Amino acid sequence: MILQRLTAACLALALSTAFATAQELTKIKFTLDWKVQGPHAWFYMARDKGYFRDAVDQGEGSAATVTRIMSGAYDAGFGDMNAIIQNAATRPGEQPVMVYLIYNRSPFALIVKSSGPIRTLKDLEGRSLGVPAGSATHRMLAPLAKKNGVDESKIKVVNVAPNLVEQMLIQGQVDVIAAFAATTYMNVIAQRQDPEKDFRWFFYDDYGLDLYSNGVMASQKLYKEKPEAMRALVGAINRALIEVAADPSTGMAELQKVEPLLRPEIEQPRLTYFLEKQMITPETKTLGIGAIDDKRMTSAIATVVDAYGLARKPELNEVFDRSFLPPRAERELKMPGK
Repeated sequence: MILQRLTAACLALALSTAFATAQELTKIKFTLDWKVQGPHAWFYMARDKGYFRDAVDQGEGSAATVTRIMSGAYDAGFGDMNAIIQNAATRPGEQPVMVYLIYNRSPFALIVKSSGPIRTLKDLEGRSLGVPAGSATHRMLAPLAKKNGVDESKIKVVNVAPNLVEQMLIQGQVDVIAAFAATTYMNVIAQRQDPEKDFRWFFYDDYGLDLYSNGVMASQKLYKEKPEAMRALVGAINRALIEVAADPSTGMAELQKVEPLLRPEIEQPRLTYFLEKQMITPETKTLGIGAIDDKRMTSAIATVVDAYGLARKPELNEVFDRSFLPPRAERELKMPGK
């Protein structure tokens, strides 16, 4: 199996005494956004090096992470900021709060075959879209379509198993897929396709949606009642993330302990792609990984509220809390040779 599980398929993170001295270890049920891939390396490194212990449970989509936490099944997880915004507007006080932003640039993209008829977003009308259930990229299609004058109701949505998304596009069973760019980029390489020549990419942030994406979020109960545990959790993930960025091969070694059949020739480039394209940006070079720019986040909140016609606009502090971040000097993200 790709993922090691605990009984009842939950993740219990017992925070290391290196981060939780003078208090009892706190167990936190934590969910990832997707099947285990290269960009999950720091979570497993944090576990296996004792920064926190036990296991990490897989996810069913980065938007679904929010639902899992709000249901009470999980205390924290790795998922999509924009789903937090929507729930903060409709169910204020129940939504998770993001405490450590990881994907500074949105990896959301629509991908089509370069030989196909879709050359503009308007060409999506009347076409079939393949997407896994719970996908954050699909969830944010509505504001993308609205901003670009596309009638979303004219797009036929086909739910696809996560491991078949790219295959469905390559075989012509769907006209377009909505996915995380780095995930699809490496998946098509694994299927002996050229991601640059064989496909056309529509990145959401190139079409007016300058949004934040995935990060570490916590339930209202956890972050209000266990602030020291939250600080330890964020510190553990930050420490492992910095270490993996400095030497991605160490992250691959940790993932191969979880799944010996994992292909490092695919997953290490995928990890590097995320670091270079989604995580190391002008903003993170200034603020450090984990933080946000308040003006940009306020604009992103307004974009999501307007796109979904939400009756209430959440305040920034309802969706992001920077008080658990390690000092700026400890959040310097550097890769070898960069």
